[in-house]
Amino acid sequence: MPRLFSPLPLITIALLVGAPAQVVATSVAEDGDWFDFCYGRWTIQNQRLLRPLSGDVEWEAFEASSECRPVLGGMGNIDEFTTPHRPGFVGMSLRLFNPATRQWQIYWVDNRSGVLQPPVSGRVHGSEAVFEGDDEFAGRSIKVRYRWSQVDTATPRWEQAFSADGGVTWETNWVMDFRRADGQPLESTP
Repeated sequence: MPRLFSPLPLITIALLVGAPAQVVATSVAEDGDWFDFCYGRWTIQNQRLLRPLSGDVEWEAFEASSECRPVLGGMGNIDEFTTPHRPGFVGMSLRLFNPATRQWQIYWVDNRSGVLQPPVSGRVHGSEAVFEGDDEFAGRSIKVRYRWSQVDTATPRWEQAFSADGGVTWETNWVMDFRRADGQPLESTP
């Protein structure tokens, strides 16, 4: 999901190399299908902190939409994020599962910068998952955390937080509450 609307660096496509076929099949069945809940069209209620890591507490609220589908035979998925709040803005998440490490990597790119940003990585834990990575914001090194929760409900939630102190403290700066746009997910089998 998105970092910010400003042009920050984000996406590299990772290739899965050398994993035996049986390991791939087992791992995909255990964790590689975790993001299948994302498939389909969504309406998203956003709450976004306007100036992260500044001490300012002014938030904005806006609606957006996304559509997610599987890629690479189910080893990942992509979604496009659009919002009338920023006319012409299009963002894209790419999520890839690595069966060798049993980790997901999530990448982001948007049409304002065209730059693939550094990934966040992590493992799933039941109906929640946390992904972290290093990035840069306003000229300083930060850590970024994505947290997915409530994925086993009709209203999944995504949150983004930044840390400017190496992960000691976190500031949540974006919350997205998802609802099915049409009531029907896309087919989850690629």
